[in-house]
Amino acid sequence: MKKVLVVCGNGLGSSMIVEMNVKSILKDLNKEAEVSHTDLSSAKSEQADLYLGSEDIVGGLDDGSRNVVQLKNLMDKNELREALEQNI
Repeated sequence: MKKVLVVCGNGLGSSMIVEMNVKSILKDLNKEAEVSHTDLSSAKSEQADLYLGSEDIVGGLDDGSRNVVQLKNLMDKNELREALEQNI
C-alpha cells in the first residue's frame, strides 16, 4: 500500500485538515493509501511514496529521490485531487 505524508511547518492544524481531504479524495477515486501528517523536521526522516505540502515548506524535502508535490494552495481540493490522480 502506498504511503502519503502531508507536511506542514508544525505538523498540526493545516496538515491535519489536508490529511482529511486526502483521505476523502482517495475514497472518491476508489484508491487506497496510508495517509498521515507531520512537521517538516520529522518528514526528513520518514519514508513515504508521496510527500504533499505547500511550496514554501516541502521544497526542502525534494532531494531528487523523493516524490514531492508542492501545492500552491493547501486548501484547494481541486489542486489536491489533481496531485493525487497523477501520483497515486
